[in-house]
Amino acid sequence: MYPNSEPPPVGATGPGDPADGAPRPRPPEKHRGPVVLRRSQVETSTTDQRLLDSHDSADWLHTDPWRVLRIQSEFVEGFGLLAELPRAVTVFGSARVARSDPHYAVARRLGAALAGAGYAVITGGGPGAMEAVNRGVTEAGGLSVGLGIELPFEQRLNDWVDVGISFRYFFVRKTMFVKYGEAFVILPGGFGTLDELFEALTLVQTGKVTQFPVVLIDTEYWSGLLGWLRDTVAARGRIRGSDLDMLTVTDDVEEAVAIIQASHRGAGTSRAGAGGQGTPRGAIPTPPDALDGPAEPSGPTERGGSAGRNGSAEPRAGRG
Repeated sequence: MYPNSEPPPVGATGPGDPADGAPRPRPPEKHRGPVVLRRSQVETSTTDQRLLDSHDSADWLHTDPWRVLRIQSEFVEGFGLLAELPRAVTVFGSARVARSDPHYAVARRLGAALAGAGYAVITGGGPGAMEAVNRGVTEAGGLSVGLGIELPFEQRLNDWVDVGISFRYFFVRKTMFVKYGEAFVILPGGFGTLDELFEALTLVQTGKVTQFPVVLIDTEYWSGLLGWLRDTVAARGRIRGSDLDMLTVTDDVEEAVAIIQASHRGAGTSRAGAGGQGTPRGAIPTPPDALDGPAEPSGPTERGGSAGRNGSAEPRAGRG
């Protein structure tokens, strides 16, 4: 159902290109769900923006029922496309990573390593780190999946995506990331990456999804955030210290893949959480007491370790 496809060579020319062989510039382009608009047809607002605009006239009372049908159609299209995916890992990262950036090379190696371990890999399908991951997967002969999103500025699916779909609504796209990913790997990124990271942690913490590995790549990049979560958020009782055990931090691509593999071996067909206690897909585990109780002085440390109740580093044997 998902044959591999060769991406076009970068800079390839075609009819009407300049005589010197230089690639012609792309015209302005906008994706509106499956629809592509170019040149004068490009709109200045997005579907999400129009849905959430509180300054619109009362005409929205008559259009929202149609929006519900459009939202339903996006779920149907996404489920239909992705339902037969093999076991997959979702990878998040910044679109603002240049090909010369060391993070691009890390993301490319990560994609290749996940493909080599037998996983399909899902990204946001955009440029930067997402492109690098998709590229690594395709070059290693794996299945490279991209889930795009309509944005006010141009962002097409990158050329290394084998199976792709573009969504109008962020919340539909996020559902696909969570539903079809057996693990999350988080590369350095900005607001979008942080949003996806914290949504995943919230869903796991509250038992809305079965628990599965969440692996952060680059200990230096994430150390400030993790220190704040441990020393401020957990210390003031806003989360339990043990909630940070949902995270594993490493600089090693191979270790990240090994953590995911160990989790799946320990859980069979389940998503495994902290302590290796998996819950079958589709079942809702008992939610942890995430809102009450004193904070526990624990949290993630480098290379897959977590600080135990006595404050010392302990190996995360529970992942396997």
